Amino acid sequence: MATEIRVPTLGESVTEATIGRWFKKPGEAVKADEPVVELETDKVTLEVPAPAAGVLGQIEANEGDTVGVDALLGSIEEGGAGAAPAKKDDAKPAAGSKEAAKPVADTANETKPKANGGSAPADAGLAPSVRRLAEETGVDPAKVEGTGKDGRVTKGDMLSAQGSAQAKAPSAPAPSAPAQVRAPSPADDASREERVRMTKLRQTIARRLKDAQNTAAMLTTFNEVDMTEVMALRSKYKDTFEKKHGVKLGFMGFFVKAVVQALKDLPSVNAEIDGTDLIFKNYYHVGIAVGTDRGLVVPVVRDADTLGLAGVEKTIADFGKRARDGKLGIEEMQGGTFTITNGGIYGSLMSTPILNAPQSGILGMHKIQERPMAIGGKIEVRPMMYLALSYDHRIVDGKEAVTFLVRVKESLEDPARLVMDL
Repeated sequence: MATEIRVPTLGESVTEATIGRWFKKPGEAVKADEPVVELETDKVTLEVPAPAAGVLGQIEANEGDTVGVDALLGSIEEGGAGAAPAKKDDAKPAAGSKEAAKPVADTANETKPKANGGSAPADAGLAPSVRRLAEETGVDPAKVEGTGKDGRVTKGDMLSAQGSAQAKAPSAPAPSAPAQVRAPSPADDASREERVRMTKLRQTIARRLKDAQNTAAMLTTFNEVDMTEVMALRSKYKDTFEKKHGVKLGFMGFFVKAVVQALKDLPSVNAEIDGTDLIFKNYYHVGIAVGTDRGLVVPVVRDADTLGLAGVEKTIADFGKRARDGKLGIEEMQGGTFTITNGGIYGSLMSTPILNAPQSGILGMHKIQERPMAIGGKIEVRPMMYLALSYDHRIVDGKEAVTFLVRVKESLEDPARLVMDL
């Protein structure tokens, strides 16, 4: 008897995923709970474990396919190694194959409303790809003739309708910028190019960052911090700290604690805009940007104000390891109220970070570099770091932004303030 492998629940607001790769081939032995396939969503990459031991049977969704929650991916057959079943045809599934195994973009579309339709909204049940095209192009799915099963509107129907609308449109330029069309490369160059499909995660990163630029009144203010005291404190206690807590003492813990104190003094930097309302958040969930081979992810240190320095460092170290292994859960990257990003680990001296919408502030850390500074009328060489705060000017005034950055600077230059909650 075969045991089905299906797409698990992907998390809040995530309805589809892309098949990244299969770890096993049909006919290969599989242990219970052993990862068999990798899924890429617009938030994380996750592995689907085998629901039972046996051998991998027929694969129902190929690499690159888009599948919905609970879609059939394949099956686990009982017994040991055997002949490999035939793999699903890439071009078209065989007749009688289950609809759940098909890509969501082709199957999970809305049935067109009838003329005498009931009270259900016109977009009820639309596939994510169809809804997205409707929002981006302005094409009404209710006015598109569906070619899918039972008259369902498919992604292809929407694209065709968009093409027809563009063909009928007047030649005058549209008010919005046209979609970018890449000019063809010369033949000699084209033969040396490689076209790779963007992952769901990379597409989402691109879309969210551009949305943040288009939506927020984003501005960046700068300051610099003398890291002498923090570095001395870290050097003095790092061995004792690691022995007691089992984690290295880094700089990020100090920055998280300094940011939380500043957020308490400047609540607008910890708020967000919702329509015509301002939502002030009396909790401090600090996102830490982590670069991985798959792209940037931002796991969230929840209730950072309730954690000690050791608790923050342990949480960040765990996030960093699991982010690089692709094992972060979706829920661990949601709900942040403020973000910290550290370009200094790559050597960046200064940058202007982009907001992590809908948050109103993001702090950019940078490389620590020795520079001559005037201290008490004398020139001294000090380890300095530039800080950058990008903020949404719609909710945060310039005075508040500058004051926030000064508060962070003061806490780091005199770490005793963190202990005494000053």
